[in-house]
Amino acid sequence: QVQLVESGGGLVQPGGSLRLSCAASGSIFSLLTMGWYRQAPGKQRDLVATLSRAGSTNYADSVKGRFTISRDNAKNTVYLQMNILKPEDTAVYYCKVFVRLDKGVFDFWGQGTQVTISS
Repeated sequence: QVQLVESGGGLVQPGGSLRLSCAASGSIFSLLTMGWYRQAPGKQRDLVATLSRAGSTNYADSVKGRFTISRDNAKNTVYLQMNILKPEDTAVYYCKVFVRLDKGVFDFWGQGTQVTISS
C-alpha cells in the first residue's frame, strides 16, 4: 500500500506564491512519473504538471512560466512551486504518482489540498 500526504495549500493574494509538497510512503520499489492536477468547483480535474523519473516535464499552457514541478527521489516527494498566482488558479490540487510495487505499476492520488487566490 502507498500513502500520499500533501501539504502547502492555503490562501494567498494574486501575485503571490505557494509551494505544494506530496510525500509518498509505503512499500515502494520506485516512483515513476509524478504529477499535479487540479479541480476547480464545477469543473473537471485537469493536469497541471508532470515529471518523469528521467526528468521530462509537461505543463499545462495556463501555468507555463509560473509553476515549476520538481522531485526529491531520496525523499519520495514531489513539489509544485507556484508563482505569480492568479484567481483562476483557485482549485483543489491533487498529486498523482505512478509507483512500481512488487506486483506491478499502479497509480495513486493524494487527498487534495485547497489553494485559494483572492484579495
